[in-house]
Amino acid sequence: MYTDKQEIISFFKSLQDSICQQLEAADGGGKFQEDAWERPGGGGGRTRILQGQRIAKGGVNFSAVHGEMPERVTHALGVEPGRFLATGVSIVQHPVSPMVPIIHMNVRYFEMENGLYWFGGGIDLTPHYINKKDARYFHEQLKAVCDRHHPEFYPRFKKWADDYFYLKHRKETRGVGGIFFDRLNEESEGLSKEAIFSFVKEVGEIFAPAYSELITRNQDKPYGERELSWQALRRGRYVEFNLVWDKGTKFGLDTDGRTESILMSLPPVAHWEYSHQPEPGGPEQQTLGMLKKNIDWLSVAD
Repeated sequence: MYTDKQEIISFFKSLQDSICQQLEAADGGGKFQEDAWERPGGGGGRTRILQGQRIAKGGVNFSAVHGEMPERVTHALGVEPGRFLATGVSIVQHPVSPMVPIIHMNVRYFEMENGLYWFGGGIDLTPHYINKKDARYFHEQLKAVCDRHHPEFYPRFKKWADDYFYLKHRKETRGVGGIFFDRLNEESEGLSKEAIFSFVKEVGEIFAPAYSELITRNQDKPYGERELSWQALRRGRYVEFNLVWDKGTKFGLDTDGRTESILMSLPPVAHWEYSHQPEPGGPEQQTLGMLKKNIDWLSVAD
């Protein structure tokens, strides 16, 4: 059965609804507030923000925007001028506790009026303190999803995440990675549009169960001022990546997207301390030592 844009848009809307319901349950008290918006050039979306008991600031955004592609974006994407559609769900969750990791997910679809299309997306995990068991669990969930669709997806998309979620100016990864993929279509993958969409759907659907488990595992761990200070510094690194390197942020701003929705990924509070050096041998330094590319989190020892 042919997959059309309305079917894709409808799925992303329902995915936003499902994820919000599951995150409210995991938070144990907060409720998402919705802000519906329209894009002057065409389309719009639903921005939902949760400021709850366990999630300090969490955004789950749906958008479907269309119109004439700005010239600067056609050059950046390497496509011909024309009308475009971009739709998807984008999520960032900043927890209250520094013992619970930050998480990001995006699943998206893009098409031009000439028939060019592709899917993209991914999930990555950014712990303030790296817990090897949690990193292994997270990657096991993603590998299981990938393996159900293609044996090369996990190793390929895991490396892509390592390379993409990398702060070049800091020479460190944003966290323990995950999977990242872009421009997937029949030509690039040798798979039907329906098969690729099925994979993207399952990536979206694994997000809430996986993150709810990580909240449950870590929400009751004790922490104090030292851990909160470190959390604020790591949030600062998150801000740096999103504002300096993230292509999605740039695409949203370059296509006149809604600024508040695009920048919902930023934490409520972040710190920058000049030339900060963590205590030698401490858990903060240990975490910095693991912010490296090409770590096999599936087999790392505890």
